[in-house]
Amino acid sequence: MTKEQKDNLFQLVKSLTKSEKRQFKLYVGRLGVNADSKFLNLFNLLDKATTYDEPAIIKTGIVKKQQLANVKAHLYKQILISLKLNPSHQNIRSQIREQIDFASILYHKGLYKQSLKISEKAKELAIQHEEKNLAYEIVEFEKIIESQYITRSISSRADELTQQAKTLSKLNVITSKLSNLSLQLYSMILKSGYVKNKEEGQIVTAYFNQQLPKFEISKLGFREKLWLYNSHLWHSFLLQDFLNCYKYASKWVNLFYDNPQMISLNPVFFLKGNNYLLEALFFIGNKPKFLKRLTILEDQVEQPDFPKDENVEALVFLYLNFHRINQHFIDGSFDEGLNLIPRIESKFKKFNSRLDGHHKMIFYYKFASMQFGAGNNKACIFYLDKIISNKSLSMREDLQCFARVLNLVAHYEAGLDYHMDSLLRSTYKFLLKINDLYEVQKELIKFIKSLQDMYPHDLKEAFIKLHQTLKIYEDHPYERRAFLYLDIISWLESKIENKPVGQIIRDKYLAASVS
Repeated sequence: MTKEQKDNLFQLVKSLTKSEKRQFKLYVGRLGVNADSKFLNLFNLLDKATTYDEPAIIKTGIVKKQQLANVKAHLYKQILISLKLNPSHQNIRSQIREQIDFASILYHKGLYKQSLKISEKAKELAIQHEEKNLAYEIVEFEKIIESQYITRSISSRADELTQQAKTLSKLNVITSKLSNLSLQLYSMILKSGYVKNKEEGQIVTAYFNQQLPKFEISKLGFREKLWLYNSHLWHSFLLQDFLNCYKYASKWVNLFYDNPQMISLNPVFFLKGNNYLLEALFFIGNKPKFLKRLTILEDQVEQPDFPKDENVEALVFLYLNFHRINQHFIDGSFDEGLNLIPRIESKFKKFNSRLDGHHKMIFYYKFASMQFGAGNNKACIFYLDKIISNKSLSMREDLQCFARVLNLVAHYEAGLDYHMDSLLRSTYKFLLKINDLYEVQKELIKFIKSLQDMYPHDLKEAFIKLHQTLKIYEDHPYERRAFLYLDIISWLESKIENKPVGQIIRDKYLAASVS
């Protein structure tokens, strides 16, 4: 089977809505000479095509082979210009940049006072909406005009601009350092997951403290606080300190509700903050607060003024559905959550180009875990195979690890033990290869291996013994990580008490709620 070609222009054309296509044709049709242009004919062809086929394009005769690259580049640029002019893509940032362009044009025409007047308004707008990089750029532009002594401004103007530049520069440096720190910590958790031992924890904390810039919290604005809470959040996640995760995710989300105008300007960060807040509540196991926050988020994204672009739409789909699944893991209501799986899968195609492989694999792991909790072991294995057979997934090695461990347990539960030896060997080999073999995993693999030589009447005693061994790791600062992905303790208790694993988790949840 021929692999489908991927082409940036084709993907851009296919991403356009009906209204965006209509506006593009109006935009290029404003001059009669464009009516039969090569780039417009190419657009119409790509719009109707289901796949990108370069030989077929050349065969139509609308463009010669040697011209195709230039025509494609021109069409790509024209589509972007058309999108830029579309009101749906206009926001405060684009308005400020437009004003900067106007001020520059006036400056080059020698209309200095008009240029400064527009610049001043744009600067006020930028500062008001926490666009301090743009504000700094405007101040530097104003300094260029003032330094030429062409406006004969009041004597205090130089001091005013110098102080503004100094203040904005300092805040921009703090933001840059905090955003760099946040990105590095996020990269750590993507590559290897939570810290695995005390030494790793010390290294991460030392790095965090070393890279954290000095600041006075009272002098920080919205943007600086956003990156500060972001950095603290990732540091807490790496250390599995979920109470602090909840603390900083709450600060992050409340920052938006204290500055509601920032929600529409920064919808991605608003959604991410809510995602981490719900994730922290999930790990803490507080379902009432979890459901309350989930409902608030669902209501917020349905508001008429909430942005609805493709990127935001994909994130709303991702986060809402991820946490709609998570709510059933808190109290073990797996059977109730099973109907979510086909509903979510049916929308994968729509969001396929906007969902990265990593997040899709997380969905598959959640689907597998829910099927396992509901006792559907073969369905569990089906979804796990999508993760294990994915050779291109280079991030989140911990997800690969626990998918393999759960795969062993599901095979045992399903009675598919005819090739258990090869599964044990491949799993052990994989864990050794990436140096991710925890005591919990070692004990579980050793236990499953011993089951092959065990008499049925000895099973219950073996389960009790393993339960006693693993129970000591349940609250271990680093070993407990294993239980975040797979609740082995509850599974063992279900075997010992001869109850469904969902009922075991439900009973624990209810007991904890009462206490």
